Formats: sequence, C-alpha cells, structure tokens
Amino acid sequence: MPLIKPRTRGKQIVRHIARLDRENTETLYAYAAFLGESPDYVLNKVIDTVLAKDKEFATWRVDHAHSHVPSTVIRRRRNHATPGRHAVSMAAVSSGPQTSLSVS
Repeated sequence: MPLIKPRTRGKQIVRHIARLDRENTETLYAYAAFLGESPDYVLNKVIDTVLAKDKEFATWRVDHAHSHVPSTVIRRRRNHATPGRHAVSMAAVSSGPQTSLSVS
C-alpha cells in the first residue's frame, strides 16, 4: 500500500525550481509512475508527510508563522514586436497577392 495517496482535489500551484540528486530524481519519477501522478504532486506530498512528523519544526512554525518565501524580482517581458520595429504592414497582407511585403 503506497504511503502517498493519489490526488483527491486541486490546490493552488506555485512554480519552484530545485536540484535533486540523480538517485532521488529516479526515485521521484518511479514513485510518481507507481502512483499514476506527477512528480510535482509526489514532492508536495513528501513535504506534507515528512515535515508534519517533525514536532520541533511544528512548534517553531507556530512562533514563525509569517511567510519565509524569498521576495522575487519581477521582470517584465519584452515585447519584441513593438510598433515600428519589424511590424508587417497590414495593407500588404490584406490587399491580395503581391510580390513584396512592406516591413518597417
């Protein structure tokens, strides 16, 4: 009987990138295949299960209930198709067959 039960309801998911030992990666993907779940789900359940057993951490967490997630720098994506730069003239596209396109 698996220690981790398959998913029953969804939760809000946040992207997090981590490095794992090669052996842990293989084990993670094997266990995910065993459950028929994603590796992300397995990692979340491992954290829920293991850390719930740490009584010292649970006590510490009560006294330190604020978020410990580091602030991230929000970067705006550049829009490479800005007006005036590599914009295709709609007149050239919509006026029927032509031999050239106007690119500004």
